Formats: sequence, C-alpha cells, structure tokens
Amino acid sequence: MKNFKKTFRWLKYTLSILLLALVCVGTVELVVCSYQSPELYQRITAPVRAGLQRAAEFNQYIWSRLSTAVTIAADNAAVQLQNSWEELMTRLEPDPETEPAEDIQLVDSEEVAPPPRPIASFSITTLICRNSQEYLTGGARELFYYNQTADLWAEGLYGTDSISGYGCGPTAMAMVVSTLTGTPIDPVQMSQHCVDNGYWARRQGSYRTIVQGVAEDFGLVCESLSLEDQDDISRRLATGQLVVALMGPGHFTNGGHFIVLRGVTLDGSILVADPASSDRSLTTWELDLILEELSASRHSGGPLWAVSAPF
Repeated sequence: MKNFKKTFRWLKYTLSILLLALVCVGTVELVVCSYQSPELYQRITAPVRAGLQRAAEFNQYIWSRLSTAVTIAADNAAVQLQNSWEELMTRLEPDPETEPAEDIQLVDSEEVAPPPRPIASFSITTLICRNSQEYLTGGARELFYYNQTADLWAEGLYGTDSISGYGCGPTAMAMVVSTLTGTPIDPVQMSQHCVDNGYWARRQGSYRTIVQGVAEDFGLVCESLSLEDQDDISRRLATGQLVVALMGPGHFTNGGHFIVLRGVTLDGSILVADPASSDRSLTTWELDLILEELSASRHSGGPLWAVSAPF
C-alpha cells in the first residue's frame, strides 16, 4: 500500500513537470513562431484570441446591464426617498398662513351670558322674510341675514368641519357680501370660496385674513378700525358701512366668534347680526360692551374691520 502511494505521488509530480515543460516549450515555440512565421502564429492563436474577445465582450455586456439596473434602482430609490421626505415635511409643517387662529370659533355647547337687554321693539329692528330670504331691518340698509345653525346650512361643510360648528366667519362674510353687492351668496357657497382661497383653519374656524381677503375678492373696500375712536365707528355704521368684529369670551361666545355690526340707533346703541343667534341679532348693544369683549388678537387688521362698497 505504501509503495502504491509513493508510486502515485511520483507519477503526479512527473505529470506536473511534463505539463509545465510542455507549456514552456509551447510558449517558446509560439514566441519563435511569432517572429519566424507571423502568418502561422496568427492562425494558431486566432481561436484563442477570438474566445478571449468573446469573453471580454460578454463580460462588458453583463457589466453594462448590471450597471444600468443598478442605476435605475438607485434613481427609483432616490425618487421614493425624496417623495417620502416631502410628504413627511408637508405633514410636519404648520399651515402656510402667516397668522394663527388663536380663538377657536366654535359654536358654544355651553350657554353664554344672555344679552343685557331684551329683544328690541319692532320699530327699531326686526327679522323679515321675503322670497325665502331673511333680512334684518333697522340699520342704514336692510341686511341679508344667514344663521349658520339653520337647517339649510347647518350640515354643510366648511372644509372638513361643519358650518354649524365652525362657520361663523364665512356666514358673517356671506351677509356682508350679499348686502353690499346686492348679489346673494349663501354660507355654503361662501364656505367653499373661503376653503379655495385659504381662509379656512381646520378645527379652529377661520383665519383673520378672511375679512380683508373676502372683501377684496368681491370688489369691496376693507379698512382696519381703531378701537379708540368710537365716533368713527358709529359714523361708519350710520352711513351704511358694515363692521366685522371678531369677539372674544363674553356675551357672544366662550371662545371666538365673528359678528357683523350693521347699524346704530338714534340713542347710539349698536345693531348687530350674529351668525349663530337671531335673538342676539334683534337686541341692541352698548358699543362699550362690544369693544370690551373684542378678541385680544391683533392679526390681519383685526379685531374690527369696516367694509364698504367702492364709490
């Protein structure tokens, strides 16, 4: 057995040496042949060179396809990553508005303080209905009146919120625009306009830009009023201008609420149009009390804006 193993190793070494010798001899002969007979050398080596060329071309093809696939995959991954990043940043970014909606304009579930005066007499102001449209009388002009809690509008949407809960802003501006332009626009239509133009604040009501923005959208003039000049406020109301007021906690709301000041009586009391209460709309109010209960916010010219038709 040992002799067999020795013999096998001897044969293996011998064959290896012979193969190496053949390779060396063949290499030398090829080198000599390349000098002595280039044509013969070309014929002998042509199959080898052709095979190597095909192998190189195949490798280049595979590498090209692989590179293309990797590039496409990388591009797709980059696009998906960019889209995911933009979606994440969109979710994290605050609303694009430049001012906050601090006072949540939600119709109160709890009763607010009742008006300090009873409903005014018919001779001072009343609510009339003509051709299915309600109007408030008593000011320098009849005012289109809309109530956001009325069946016609209550279930309408203000963005993803209800008009009955959060739509005091568009309802107030629907009254102002309808009255000053003479063309009716109801709370549902105005709510959609406000959503389309960026005045809606989700679960908060409306941005304060709603007053100036809607007025300009419908060709009206809007001015911010000083809270110190009561005579100017009364004069504007007496001449037919409407004043939009953003109220804070008090007799009109426990949070935030847009109302319209629509006129002044002979004794200097103020007539209002409250989008959430016909009773408060038929009561006369002291201007001092209204100014005292205005929202503390001073964004976008608020909390008191005079709106009028252009001359």
